[in-house]
Amino acid sequence: MAVTRPSAWRVVWWFGFVSLFADMVYEGARSVYGPLLAALGASAVVVGLVTGAGEAVALVLRLAFGPIADRTGRYWSLTILGYGLTAVCVPLLALAPRLGVAGLAFGATMILLERLGKAIRSPSKSALLAHVASAVGRGRGFGVHKALDQVGAFAGPLLVAGVVALSSLWTGMAVLAVPGAIAMVLLFTLRARVPDPAAYDDAVEAPSVPAERRGWWAEAVGAGLSGDFFRYAVAASLTTGALVTFGIIGYHLTVEGLLPVAAVPVVYAAAMAVEAVAALVVGSVYDRTGPRVLLVVPVLVAIVPALALGSALVAVLAGVAAWGFAQGVQDSTIKAVVADLVEAPRRATAYGVFAGIQGLLAIVGGVGAGWLYEKSLVALVVVVALTQVVALALLVDTFRRSARLRRAG
Repeated sequence: MAVTRPSAWRVVWWFGFVSLFADMVYEGARSVYGPLLAALGASAVVVGLVTGAGEAVALVLRLAFGPIADRTGRYWSLTILGYGLTAVCVPLLALAPRLGVAGLAFGATMILLERLGKAIRSPSKSALLAHVASAVGRGRGFGVHKALDQVGAFAGPLLVAGVVALSSLWTGMAVLAVPGAIAMVLLFTLRARVPDPAAYDDAVEAPSVPAERRGWWAEAVGAGLSGDFFRYAVAASLTTGALVTFGIIGYHLTVEGLLPVAAVPVVYAAAMAVEAVAALVVGSVYDRTGPRVLLVVPVLVAIVPALALGSALVAVLAGVAAWGFAQGVQDSTIKAVVADLVEAPRRATAYGVFAGIQGLLAIVGGVGAGWLYEKSLVALVVVVALTQVVALALLVDTFRRSARLRRAG
């Protein structure tokens, strides 16, 4: 008897629920990385280095795992492996304070391994989701997925905040093993129900011609991808690298005495709620009006440090809201543009290259933000603003070129 294929929207929602529970794990932990590392003896520079390096690992190493996914076709296996690392490494952070002087090194290692899981799974997951989202509108598909993702990103920090208030920071890490296990069960169930998401491409587009195979290194650095893709990747990466990590913001909130440690995850949860709204709204607008809606991102990134790293709590909270909105667009609609610029057989590779460029700038941005935070907040604000002027100019130029090519075609 033939098995009925789930509707495209249902699969988008299933992917969203997997991300929901996984986000409870790593966003719950991420909400307190600043205070957590500080409790283990880290300075602001070390917090910036670890959180920036974490983002770099999560992004740069996709250069390897994108081509691996496209060459082997093991999109599901890589997705499952990546989520598995997150489900295991975050709860293990609870052991860090018991390791004495090695606690900081262990904690940093677990954070980096969790981010490695993100690098392993993201190109494959995005490629799988791009197939399914093609049947419902990629802006809306990625937007809905991101919104569900952000429900978990909202719930996880609140869970951690509650546990920290009642017990300790380290118990808060341990309880994240529960949503991690749920995410893995849902993921294996989805894999069994939808072994080949490429079948959903039939709804709106003809099958793509298989991509020409090049050497592994050539594929890893994006040989054959268009100039428009690379211009767009650099522009988007300038916004990613310049967006101050929440590790620095959380560090600022606690070190400056603006909020107690237990309240920091609540602020992060509010930022995740803003991310969810941003993903839904901007994704829907993108499907109707095109990529120019993304021009708001450099503006938001530029104002974040001026507000979020100030001394007035109201301004800081406004900066966190701007940070959340920028994050929401960066992790949803920006990915939809990549799917529109690159054909299906090379999408995982493209996502890897795109993320690799983002990661290179993320490590520079993380370390630079931590260093400038300790030296001069004014200099940090000015440097971020200048990079966003460049990003805005590149985005405008890229969208104009792409529009001309579409009209000529």
